[in-house]
Amino acid sequence: MRVAILGGGLQGCCAALALGERGMDVVLFDRNDAILSRTAVANEGKIHLGYMYAGDPSLSTARIMMKGALAFAPFMHRHLGIETHALATSVPAAYVVHRDSQHSAQAVEDYLRDVHELIVKASTGREFDYFGLDISAPPRAWTSSERDTRFNPDAALAAFDTPEVAINPVALASVLRRAIADHRRIEVRHGHQVSKVDSVDDRLCVTSEKAGFVQVDAFDHVVNALWDGRLAIDATMGLKPTRPWLHRLKYGISFTLPDGLERPPSATFVSGPFGEVVSYPDRLTYLTWYPECIHGYSTEVTPPVWDTFPPEPLRTKILTRTIAAMTEIVPSLAAVDAANLPDALVKGGLIVAWGETDIYDTNSELHQRYQIGITSKGNYHSIDPGKLTMAPYFADQCATRIAGDV
Repeated sequence: MRVAILGGGLQGCCAALALGERGMDVVLFDRNDAILSRTAVANEGKIHLGYMYAGDPSLSTARIMMKGALAFAPFMHRHLGIETHALATSVPAAYVVHRDSQHSAQAVEDYLRDVHELIVKASTGREFDYFGLDISAPPRAWTSSERDTRFNPDAALAAFDTPEVAINPVALASVLRRAIADHRRIEVRHGHQVSKVDSVDDRLCVTSEKAGFVQVDAFDHVVNALWDGRLAIDATMGLKPTRPWLHRLKYGISFTLPDGLERPPSATFVSGPFGEVVSYPDRLTYLTWYPECIHGYSTEVTPPVWDTFPPEPLRTKILTRTIAAMTEIVPSLAAVDAANLPDALVKGGLIVAWGETDIYDTNSELHQRYQIGITSKGNYHSIDPGKLTMAPYFADQCATRIAGDV
């Protein structure tokens, strides 16, 4: 069986590995010169257990996210041969209630407790599947003295320990690229822009273009794992969305914390248009602050091809303003000089989500991420992962669905 996968981001690469494992021949199409080179490496790498989504009181988003989170490390161990505890993960994040939060400190605490109870049930029998970490302890509220030592007391109303971590997306992408390149059943076609998929008899034909040359290839199944281009290709197969969507360009900054400076705590600020700090044991630090880091919106079926690395002077503006904004909440960042960070990177990636209004709106659908997954039309399968967290989980689901036709 021959399967085409459209898109060489994390979802596409995971799907390729899952299908290859089941003995299928895979052709992976990507428009870029390298796979895993855009949104896959331009985010904080958070592997969500569900704690983020207090805006979804039904807990539906939390339920689906913890499924993905518990599947993530075992999938990588199976395909990359890396022990789950050896993956490059961050210091676990505290959830910090911002003074302008859309939810009170008590409401956030209640939500975290409810999510934790679901996590305990979901992880029964596989308690250490989340990167080898013990996730059985409930979120712990920081004392006021603990909170005031690490955060500006005028900005942070409450803080709670959680076991939630991020994985270094650049390091993960490097290992995944090698695994894809070495896999005998996976062929990668770089620089191929896919324009449509057609159903011809009992097969699917993929039309792609490279350097002005148009090529049509026939496959038994097609998996649309594109990120920003998924809706346009779906439309060529007659699949059209029934609800509004929003593409957003969000930048983040990363750098190695200079020697002698206090390492900031990993922290996710909730609930609303805020941001986070991701601290790694090797002093790699990632920051994002929503008001400073969002630089593009689109409701088009195919959004603009925005820059992954912003040009000057935008790059310096994002770097300096993000550090300044975060310093107002995390005082230890005041010692970071934006002009003295030789390895600082400013990277942007698309956020693709269902919804019509931004997260400033408490009623926005963007606060919910549970209406995601695989839509199949015959032997055509479109995957909406919603978040990076879900890519391995949906890859296995899709591969199992296709294998049922073998």
